[in-house]
Amino acid sequence: MSGRRLIVEADGGSRGNPGPAAYGALVRTADAGEVLAEVAEAIGVATNNVAEYRGVLAGLHAAHQIDPDAVVEARLDSKLVVEQMSGRWKIKNAELQPLALEARRVFPPGRVTYTWVPRAQNTHADRLVNQALDGQPIGTASVVAQPAAAPDQADRSEAPGAVGAEPAEPSSPQNRLAAWSPELGTPTTLLVVRHGQTPLTAARRFSGGGVEGPGLDEVGREQAARAAELLASSGAVAVVASPMVRTRQTAEAIAARLGVSIRVDDGWRECHFGEWEGLTLAEITERYPEQVASWYASTATAPPGGESLDDLARRVGVARDKVLARHPAQTVVVVTHSMPMRTLTRIALGAPPETLFRLLPAPGSVTEIQLFADGAAAVPRFGHRP
Repeated sequence: MSGRRLIVEADGGSRGNPGPAAYGALVRTADAGEVLAEVAEAIGVATNNVAEYRGVLAGLHAAHQIDPDAVVEARLDSKLVVEQMSGRWKIKNAELQPLALEARRVFPPGRVTYTWVPRAQNTHADRLVNQALDGQPIGTASVVAQPAAAPDQADRSEAPGAVGAEPAEPSSPQNRLAAWSPELGTPTTLLVVRHGQTPLTAARRFSGGGVEGPGLDEVGREQAARAAELLASSGAVAVVASPMVRTRQTAEAIAARLGVSIRVDDGWRECHFGEWEGLTLAEITERYPEQVASWYASTATAPPGGESLDDLARRVGVARDKVLARHPAQTVVVVTHSMPMRTLTRIALGAPPETLFRLLPAPGSVTEIQLFADGAAAVPRFGHRP
């Protein structure tokens, strides 16, 4: 253990509670107060408390990247987070429990202490929060102060990614701007539709690939009809659907409006949630606290008796490639579920796995994904509600 002492300052906030939310965090040296890293990111609609926890988590991860053997003091202006993370207050909120569990796993037990500070002493982190809310996120933690380079590294300042280096040319088509897409030829366009609402959707219960039903409720049928109307002029030549009841019902409305047949592909089925099927997140967190924390922390983790998000990504990739092979440079409607839609979007964007939990497509919404012959991708719209 190095025993190096680091300070994490973190904050989070939302404009409305819940409302558009963001977090900010930074890492300092404990002795000189030198800022080593900053991170700031918008997280969509969330509560203040969720944003505060996300800030702590980001700050701890940044500190771990700097020195995994460090001793860390986290300074926060949230009394709630300090008392809960210190173990003095119980965490009852189901949204906060997995975040707290994940935060405790960044460093070994006893390596992190939590200190409450007045807001006036947390202005740097607060500024980062507002920066992210105003559309200027830092994203992943970026080191803003480095130790002096060793003599044999002094001539490497122009290496790719070095501070002050010129940006590298895109190394693959996936890095090209979407605005360049005319140079890449006509894409295969996937109009990815999330099925309409079901009783389980309305109750916010996990409804995965292990159970064929339920079917659409009245609101869901209206959403399917609106999606069909929106796509009527899309020029889609085919409709592909998950085999589940709710997706087939949604696909039937769309296919009838387009005048095409439906091809059912099991690859577009929802993620199999195993023992979590039919439960709310609060119920899952209460019954399976360690498992749900692991699930949020790693896409390789599967719910008990279920399917990991890595496994889901593999089968969605196969299903996508089938569409590309059958319909090159054409438009196809894919009627699927929340997790496959999020996965397909994340892959197209080249975004990290945790992005899955920040994409929230509404029932009946449409996401457009363009896939080019050389592997480039673009997402002109996400979660459009007809």
